[in-house]
Amino acid sequence: MNKHLYLRAYLAGIALPTMFLLIGLSVFIITRFVYHFPVAIERLLVFPMALVPNLWGAWNMLYARLGPGHRLPLGIHGAVLFFLVAPIGLMVARALDIWTVTAMPTFILTAFPVVLIVYYLAWKHIVGFFNRLLSVA
Repeated sequence: MNKHLYLRAYLAGIALPTMFLLIGLSVFIITRFVYHFPVAIERLLVFPMALVPNLWGAWNMLYARLGPGHRLPLGIHGAVLFFLVAPIGLMVARALDIWTVTAMPTFILTAFPVVLIVYYLAWKHIVGFFNRLLSVA
């Protein structure tokens, strides 16, 4: 199974965020249309649905490309991705006026390490599982 290594790496990378986006989209749709909660679903889901799975897939392709001698452990490699996703997400949220991030510095200081740990564990265990399943690494 040595054919199409990068395609397999991409698919292994996008699997987890795509699953969570389906759950998130379902929650937002139910909240918006069943409970009539006034939240702008369209503006809120643009960034996660368009960019996050693709970044995860491309990041996993980079992991596969680096080879065993030159890469970090998978969990750390995935945690580094958060340092790219977070600033982009904050800029998009600020530009779309979805959430005023600067008004909640305590929340950011608390959430940052938690999300970083979640990224590490998700990449180490779940993306690692998909990589082994698809013979990526």
